[in-house]
Amino acid sequence: MRKKILVLGGAHIDRRGRISGETSEGASNPGSWFEEPGGGGFNAARNLARLGFDVTMISPRGGDPTGEMVSEAADYAGIDDRPFVFLDRKTPSYTAIIERDGNLVIALADMDLYRMFVPRRLSIRAVREAFAAADFIVFDANLPEDTLAAIVARANALGKPVGAIAISPAKVVKLKRCMQGIDYLFLNEAEAAALTGERPNDPSHWPSLLGDTGLKGGVVTRGQRELIAFANGRVVALQPADVPDVADVTGAGDSLAAGFIAALMRGLPLADAVRDGAAAAALTVQSPHAVNENLSADLLKQTLALVPEPRILH
Repeated sequence: MRKKILVLGGAHIDRRGRISGETSEGASNPGSWFEEPGGGGFNAARNLARLGFDVTMISPRGGDPTGEMVSEAADYAGIDDRPFVFLDRKTPSYTAIIERDGNLVIALADMDLYRMFVPRRLSIRAVREAFAAADFIVFDANLPEDTLAAIVARANALGKPVGAIAISPAKVVKLKRCMQGIDYLFLNEAEAAALTGERPNDPSHWPSLLGDTGLKGGVVTRGQRELIAFANGRVVALQPADVPDVADVTGAGDSLAAGFIAALMRGLPLADAVRDGAAAAALTVQSPHAVNENLSADLLKQTLALVPEPRILH
């Protein structure tokens, strides 16, 4: 039987404006506009579904055409979509301005609806059943702090492994209360610095600093520099794949989380899991979409040829 993964968190609309020439700050820039369903949790959910898992997604949504777009994308990806729909509210959105080379200039997150996902909603029968059936629980930090703590407590009580996506430096700090219950946290260096209050010169110190917060394991990405992954006393460093034609970096971290979790679910060790995550991220940045619609287990396996072997630090 296929493994079941429950994802709770962001499922909204992503709007991205891409500058076509050299970026000119404080001025009008020629470019193009694009929008699609996104969100940290939703991106990870769609990647996991394409990698062959049974995925259930739970998130708040507005009763608007944007919410319908998200629902259609979930159906297309084969996700068991179970939203809390608020008919009189708008679906959250993320609006980003991207440079010609695919890097982010600035973004605005209109996420007020997520505060409506309060802890008591975890007591709804369909949600309780989804927790009980899942082999792995994934969530992102878009949700309220109390709800994040309640998700972790519920998963821990059921003995389910837990993965979390940091989303941003401002949001990851909401995880401090429940850090000890998270098995794997996916974050970048800015988010790691927000959690720890430090930014070491030597990236191999990240596992120790994050471990001091109670975190058991995770992956710290560093753009095109070596990422650091740690779990169960093991630490590895991995140089991301060299992707010559970056289309858009949006969703890369979410796909890395999905590839990593998928490998863990297949019983692979840390070093192999982080390579699978890096391969999934490489496929994502080659696509103009936040989720590469060509992603499959076979394509991921082929892309591993582009990913270097990790360095075992200890």
